[in-house]
Amino acid sequence: MKTKFLSNILLTLIWVFLTGGYEFNNFLFGFILSFIILWILSGSKDKSSTKYFKIIPRIISFILFFIWELTKANIQVAYEVVTPKFSMKPGIVALPLDAKSDLEITLLANLITLTPGTLALDVSTDRSVLYVHAMYVMDKKEFIADIKQGFERRLLEILR
Repeated sequence: MKTKFLSNILLTLIWVFLTGGYEFNNFLFGFILSFIILWILSGSKDKSSTKYFKIIPRIISFILFFIWELTKANIQVAYEVVTPKFSMKPGIVALPLDAKSDLEITLLANLITLTPGTLALDVSTDRSVLYVHAMYVMDKKEFIADIKQGFERRLLEILR
């Protein structure tokens, strides 16, 4: 997988140097173009190449998803600050975890904390539950489902 990524970067740099455009858009286009070329040339010969061609779209999708969630949360919190009415319903929720490793739990807790209006408080001693404080907990089951189907599922697709 490392060789595919390095090949992708090398082809991207060759593209940038040949075109002479050093803008971000040209780097991005070169990366996508070289990704497609490598995907076509490699076929499905070995497992490491198929893993690389699955993980890069998942990472891009995760980044876009996180930006969307971050934007929604910022707007929700900003609206709460600007308006005089109080529509928060804060609460602490015990979130059962599918994430097992320290890396998975740490990344999930940090992503939750980075989103305005939520804060990862603690992990149970058996590492099966993450305690999260949220400003808007209208329905605990819905809140848990949103985190599990959003952040946790996408994060585990990348890490496993």
